[in-house]
Amino acid sequence: MPKAKFEILRKCKVCGSVFTAKTIESWYCSPKCSKIAWKRKKDEEKRRSKLEAIAGGVADDADYISVMEATAIYGLKKATLYRLVRSRKLPSINIGLHMTKIKRSDIEQMFPEVQAQEIIKQEPKLYSLEPKDCYTIGEIARKYHVDESTVASHIRKSSIPTRQIGNYVYAPKSEIDKLYQSL
Repeated sequence: MPKAKFEILRKCKVCGSVFTAKTIESWYCSPKCSKIAWKRKKDEEKRRSKLEAIAGGVADDADYISVMEATAIYGLKKATLYRLVRSRKLPSINIGLHMTKIKRSDIEQMFPEVQAQEIIKQEPKLYSLEPKDCYTIGEIARKYHVDESTVASHIRKSSIPTRQIGNYVYAPKSEIDKLYQSL
């Protein structure tokens, strides 16, 4: 990480304390806060993948869905749905222990702004890594007036695919131009 040549005061994203950032990309005041943020990120990814799996398993023509399925499909909180069921504002059918079913049309009527969230399956980007469609690291450095080591770190940070042929490392022109278009 490049070290800042000036003092940057930041507020920690975890604990909220103000600290002097050691690098330009520092967002946490200590390793402890960094580990907490990493754990929160991983837990959120796990929760999101679990909800996507539940939403993917629900038939599109199902009239009645469980509370967990409604949470996964519509992005509503489980506690909100149960509170509405208990107060009888949202009609439901209880067919057994942990088997509360809610009619889809009732949810859509009660929350008209909430539509079923489409599960976005990100298509993998296809790149031509042929030398004619790519820049070398040196070409990028000369074109955008940036040091070669900085270019390499930007490529890694942005997860841009590369290809090495001999001593040259190639990166797709389209992605590099998008990365440096603000310069």
